[in-house]
Amino acid sequence: MASTTISEPAWLAERRKKGAELVESLPAPDRKTRGWEFTNLRKLKLDSYENGSAEVGITGGGDGVVVLPLADALADHADLIGERLGSLVPADDYFVARNEVAWNDGVFVYVPRNVIATEPVKIQLNLDTEGSAVNWRTLIVLEEGAQAEVWENLVSASDDTDALLNSVVEIAVGQNANLDFVSTQDLSEKSWLFSSQRAEIGRDGKLDWATLGFGGGNGKVRMTTNLAGQGSEARVTGGYASGNRQHMDFDTLQEHAAENTTSDLAFRGVLTDHSTAVWRGMIKVDEGAQQTDAFQECRNMLLSTDAHADAIPGLEILADEVACTHAAAIAQVDKEQLFYLNSRGLDEADAKSMVVQGFLQSLVERLKEGPVREEIGELLEKRLDEILA
Repeated sequence: MASTTISEPAWLAERRKKGAELVESLPAPDRKTRGWEFTNLRKLKLDSYENGSAEVGITGGGDGVVVLPLADALADHADLIGERLGSLVPADDYFVARNEVAWNDGVFVYVPRNVIATEPVKIQLNLDTEGSAVNWRTLIVLEEGAQAEVWENLVSASDDTDALLNSVVEIAVGQNANLDFVSTQDLSEKSWLFSSQRAEIGRDGKLDWATLGFGGGNGKVRMTTNLAGQGSEARVTGGYASGNRQHMDFDTLQEHAAENTTSDLAFRGVLTDHSTAVWRGMIKVDEGAQQTDAFQECRNMLLSTDAHADAIPGLEILADEVACTHAAAIAQVDKEQLFYLNSRGLDEADAKSMVVQGFLQSLVERLKEGPVREEIGELLEKRLDEILA
């Protein structure tokens, strides 16, 4: 279902006005812009895309859980949305400002205090209109003691759909709340994807966050995990499998703002043909955030000599009693593994497929057991079949 025309409260109209002023004042990023050095936007003709909507399907949640298109939720939850929307991702960036002005599609997931969602929430966004620019908002709020699992899947209607998706994701995990959030995208390789995502975790809260990119031709995804409450925990998982001339660009930030917080980030990518990818990660430990335990890694497997990947980890530590480490690796398929599998009777293609599947399987195993993980495993297997063909 596509969202209907929004009946806007005054605060939203004012924010759109300020967003329009920012769009006029902020220059579009290019390779000279900090953080955009690896992504070439010269071929992006923003004026050629018309603001539009997408086909949206929303299911799951269970009793006591609010799961609504964001436009519909404004009618019954205007105060809560007004308080939360834009509180985590400010409109001080070119693409976020454009989203602020133009969004008319989105989803609102709200789990009240101590409510446990009995069914996974599934959100399917289908870019089904050629030449459209879809400005999408995801707002997820878990109050104290709440629990939920949410899966957002972004797809294109066909392999030939040329569209642009500009999304903003905001996640608030309350005290002692627990959220499993998975975002997958299999957009057409003619599509552009820009996404600004930020999660904030309260005291003793837990977030298990995964993002998997299979499609899309170009764009950039920025993910910030803010461990704001003492004892909060975050596990962030990222994966991508690219071919042809796809370009993947991920920026991640693990921000530790309180004592006794833990974060664990693992990204893995498989690239073939002339595809490229870059991951730039930062662990930031604020002053006073003692007893921080943080880890990040990014590993890439190149299946062709023309594929290219960059992995750039970083640390910014302002506290003393911390344990922060990082790792990065980029390599071709292990020839010794292939030789061993060949010696066991597998031909070259099957051996390579087994090595690649094993490389990415560890990402799937980080997800919560259940039907969502099983479906994502099937999507990953399908994608690997495509790029290994």
